[in-house]
Amino acid sequence: MNQKQPSHQASQPDSDGRTLVKSFWGVRYQVKDVSRSINFYSQTLGFKLDHQHLPAFGQLSLGTLKLILSGPGASGSREMPNGRQQEPGGWNRIILQVDDLTTTIEDLKRAGLRLRNEMESGPGGKQIQLEDPDGNPIELFEPSR
Repeated sequence: MNQKQPSHQASQPDSDGRTLVKSFWGVRYQVKDVSRSINFYSQTLGFKLDHQHLPAFGQLSLGTLKLILSGPGASGSREMPNGRQQEPGGWNRIILQVDDLTTTIEDLKRAGLRLRNEMESGPGGKQIQLEDPDGNPIELFEPSR
């Protein structure tokens, strides 16, 4: 029987008894202004501020999700060896569940926040992409009932 390992447990030990991955830690976003991003995630989306080291770093949480914000000068935003700069944006994103996506979208529009698309529906539910102040995507998701 092939059973899937729960995501909160460490990976299986190798032949030497070591594990490669201990557990899920969190999601890191590159941001231009850590203080502004902390304000957005805490006041708009209800994240809890765990700690900050301004202007370079902030960590917030929502339940078991840790969101790490790396601003200019943070170790998590340093230039790659090939000279490529890490920057905000892209398409990978955190997914946050909401109870009523239609009402949530109306509230976000009234608040003047930037949505990347219109609400999409599929067999798993409905979703829309919201942008944080630096253009990092956040998917808001209402699962099918």
